[in-house]
Formats: sequence, structure tokens, C-alpha cells
Amino acid sequence: MPLCRNYVLDVAAEADAAQPGALPEWDLSDLYAAIDSPTLAEHLAQAQQDAAQFAKGFRGKLDGLARGEAASEKLGEAVARYEALQDLLGRIMSYAALVYSGDTSDPVRGKFFGDIQEKITNASTLVLFFQLELNRIDDAVLDAAMSAPPLSRWRPWLKDIRKEKPYELDDKLEELFHEKAITGSAAWNRLFDETIAALRFSVGGKELTLEPALNLMQDAHEEVRREAATAIGVTLQRHLRTFTLIANTLAKDKEISDRWRGFKDVADARHLSNRVEREVVEALVEAVEAAHPRLTHRYYRLKAKWFGKEALDYWDRSAPLPAVAARSFSWAQARDVVMGAYGGFSPRMAEIAGRFFERGWIDAQVRPGKAPGAFAHPTVPSAHPYVLLNFQGKTRDVMTLAHELGHGVHQVLAARQGALMAPTPLTLAETASVFGEMLTFRALLAKTTDIAQKRVLLAAKVEDMLNTVVRQIAFYAFERKVHIERKSGELTAENMCQLWMSVQGASLGPSIRLGKGYETFWAYVPHFIHSPFYVYAYAFGDCLVNSLYGVYQKAETGFAERYLALLEAGGAKPYNELLAPFGLDARDPAFWRIGLEMIEGLIGELEAMEGAEGP
Repeated sequence: MPLCRNYVLDVAAEADAAQPGALPEWDLSDLYAAIDSPTLAEHLAQAQQDAAQFAKGFRGKLDGLARGEAASEKLGEAVARYEALQDLLGRIMSYAALVYSGDTSDPVRGKFFGDIQEKITNASTLVLFFQLELNRIDDAVLDAAMSAPPLSRWRPWLKDIRKEKPYELDDKLEELFHEKAITGSAAWNRLFDETIAALRFSVGGKELTLEPALNLMQDAHEEVRREAATAIGVTLQRHLRTFTLIANTLAKDKEISDRWRGFKDVADARHLSNRVEREVVEALVEAVEAAHPRLTHRYYRLKAKWFGKEALDYWDRSAPLPAVAARSFSWAQARDVVMGAYGGFSPRMAEIAGRFFERGWIDAQVRPGKAPGAFAHPTVPSAHPYVLLNFQGKTRDVMTLAHELGHGVHQVLAARQGALMAPTPLTLAETASVFGEMLTFRALLAKTTDIAQKRVLLAAKVEDMLNTVVRQIAFYAFERKVHIERKSGELTAENMCQLWMSVQGASLGPSIRLGKGYETFWAYVPHFIHSPFYVYAYAFGDCLVNSLYGVYQKAETGFAERYLALLEAGGAKPYNELLAPFGLDARDPAFWRIGLEMIEGLIGELEAMEGAEGP
């Protein structure tokens, strides 16, 4: 799945930027030349044929192979064929998803995406039995088989998938769930995407899409921010019935799946896919919520003071600091800043990041219909990742570039693990991205001598971290409320808005005034639709990286090598095992306080600058 899909976080803001210059559009020909490519047609036919042959050759036979002679060789051959098929299916589906994200309003692309999704589902349904049968093999028998090559290569994957064993259904039910997703959750996801892409927001006499409208809430002029916020609220309100229906349907769909599989808590399925214990996430949530007074409440009180107000209206929350000219960046400048920061840490990391610019792996243009926000799509190990941005020249856009390139570097390094073990659980998926942001922030800060500009950078970083940690945990709290209440029946649009306002008020504090119109803002957040409970991974990643960065600052030598080894592991090792070489343990409640204390420290620096030039 793409990481940071629609990374719309209302993050730290700046004034209008100058034109960023010519922006790249990605070249997808490394996957396929076009949607009518003969190679694509051949691969679709091959995928269906390979899946059918695989099922014919191995369905109902795995337990016998595991107990027979040369078990490791025979099961190893089966896993190797399965992995190759997953790579082929992933290549086709990745291409369709990337084409579609380039313009979700184009009916031709929409049909192409839908048709490909249906064909890939049909092929993948044929091999659903494989994991189910592997998980039915007796533990001792499988352990013996994977103690020797070639099967031993996939030991981490085999041990990992066994964690799903208690929640798996019989083959026919799994096939039904899989096939019905096309007309179920996948269809509702597509409806959300196409509805969002079609929305227009009337600001300053212009009809804007979501991304530019959200961008205006970072404008230097309050009247522009107010008009943009009002327009967003009005348009979302007009379509709230549709968004409420989508949210209700997907929450019920998830409840049915969770109930059949035996998950006890509404977020347990996400915890399982993240390979993280529920108690660890609860410790993170408790630590963040307890820190509200020391973080968001404290910072927004300071920001309101800078603006000469008792409290800020919600459209001012991401406003640039008053009386300070914000920096703007061309695409070339943004590239140089990020590449310089990456190169200062590790030449190898910079070399990999450089490929994205040199080989057409980035789409940075802002276009009508294009998916909003940003993401890094790993595609498959036999190809390479692609990055989508909506670059508008702000410092925040530079940080987003650093973030997504971090994902891209991580995905390139992890590709050596193969299609089954390269994917990284969300507990570690944000590690490289947030670390890349931190490197870039520190590089910019080190080169800034003007006290007012330094304050701008510090404030932007604090707001970014608050949005990544506090705001995402508030999003998680909102989702929990929605999914728990949905068990008792449908939620009305008013119910959804009330739940949204309750968590927003608690997390942002009394220095942010949540006025009329803001109650609808839950409706545009794509994570709630595409990937329920994904959002806490941002907070997990940010706090984890803060702790890692603290180790880096104190390390003498060898940190970069250990860090890149962590990224290269992909999903082949659990998060606690990967953090051990750095002396970190996320299961220790004190771990989360380290990350939160770094944010507190930056707020303290801003408070200490009060007497200096600037606001």
C-alpha cells in the first residue's frame, strides 16, 4: 500500500510562496508504457494462468509436502513461486493505482483502475488458500521444514503470518470476503476518492479543488484564511450526507469482518497488521493525551499571544507568524536542501534519494483531479517506488518532500527482502520518513541566522510535530468513538460532527476557537476511509524517531550504518528487535516520554526567544 496516502495534516503554515518553477511528472514506463500496453495485457493473462497453475499444483498438498521427504526444498519451491506471483500481481495493481491517482476525475482512468482491480482480485483469490494451509501445518512440522534452506530464507515471513492464524476463516469464507471487497470496501473507497476530487471550493471568486483550498488556510492574510475555511466547511456540509453514508458503511463492513474473525477491540485488526501489541499503543495514547497541557495547549497559548489574541480561530491555527516574511522555494532549491541534508547524514542515503529526481520517479505538479496530499508507493521489489506530491513552494512542501523521499529510500533498501518480506509494518513504516524530515529541518535551522526566521522554522517544526503526534492521536480517538458507536446503529451526520468536535477541543485546548463550519472537517480526512486506525502510526513514528535522533546526536560513529541496516530489514524483523541495537524499547512507557520531551524542548526554545526580534 502507498505510505502517507493523502498526507493532509493541516500542518505548519507559511505565507503564499512564489511560483515553484517547472515541476516533474512521473514516468510510469518502468512499470508499463501505457494502459493499453501489450505487455500489460500479457502480464494480466500470465497472472491469471500462473495463479490457476499454482492452485492446481499446491492446493490441499502443503501439509503432505511439509511431512514428506525434502520438505524444505518442496515448500521452498512453493513459496518462491508464490512470491514471484505476488510481485507480478503487485506490479500490475501498482501501475493501475498510480495512473488513477494522477487524475481520479478521469472516467477512463477510473474504469481502468476498476477493471484491473477486479482482474487482480480474481487471480489473487485463487491463491488465498496458500497462507491458510501453511498456517494449518503443525508448528513442530513447519519448524523442522524451515530449519534448512531454501525454506529457511522465508522463516521470518512464515513466523509472521502465523500471528494471523487465530483470526483466519475457512477457505471459502476467505474467498468470499476477498471477492466481495470489490463491490464492498473498495467500491466505497473509490466513491470517496472521486467525490473528493470532484468537490470545488469557492474562494476569492475562484473554484478550487481541495488541495489549493486547504493551502489557503496557510495564507498570510486572515481574511483569505477565513474565506478558505468557510468555503471548505460550506462545501463539505453540502456533501455531508454522502460522506456520512460512506463512513457508516465502511465502519459496519469492518465490524462484520472483525466479528467473524474474532477481534475483540475495534482497532485490534490494525494492531495485528502493524505487528504491535495493543498495550503499546494504549501506552502511547495515554502519554500523548496526558501531555496535552504541556504541548498543544501551551503552544497555541503562545501563538495566540504572538497574534495579540486571547484565542485563535480555527482558521488561524496554521497561520504563518505575523510580521515575518515567509520563505518560498523553487523545486530546484527544495531538491538541493533535502539532498544536502540526506548527504550530510549518509552519502548512500543521498545517492538513493537522487534516483527519484534523476529517473522520473516523482510527480510534484498540482493538477485538477490529482490525488491530494502526498504519498510514496513502494510498487514491487522488481521495480522501484514512486512519490506523489502537490508542491507549492512552501517550507512545509520541502519537509513533505523530505518525508516522502524517506519512505522511498526505505522502500528501495527493503526491496532486497523480496515481495513477501519487504513490506514494513506501520510501527516502523514512518521511521525513515520522519527521520528524513528531522535531518532536513536541522539542516535548514543550522543555516538560518536571522532570529525571526529561526522562530518561523522552530514554530513550523513544533506545529508539524504537534500535528503528527497530538493531532493524529486525536484522529485515532475520533475513529474509536465512531467505530464503537457504530456497533449500536448508524451515526447521523450530526453525531459524526459532535464526536469530531469533542476530540478536537480536548486535544487543541482553550486557545483554539472551533467555530461553525469546522465540525465538518472530519469528512475530508482520507485515512478514516482508506485505512481505519492508520493514524496512530504517525505518532508512533514521530516519537520513535525523536528517540532515534537523540541516540544519533550522542553517537560517535556507526549510527548511519546501523540505521540503514534497520531500513534494509523491511518487514523481516519485529520493531523491538530492530530497535534493540540502539538501546530503545517501545514497550517501556518511558520511551514515549522521550519523544514528547523533544517537542516540549522546542516549545521551550520558542518561549525563551520571547524578548528577541519578531512576534
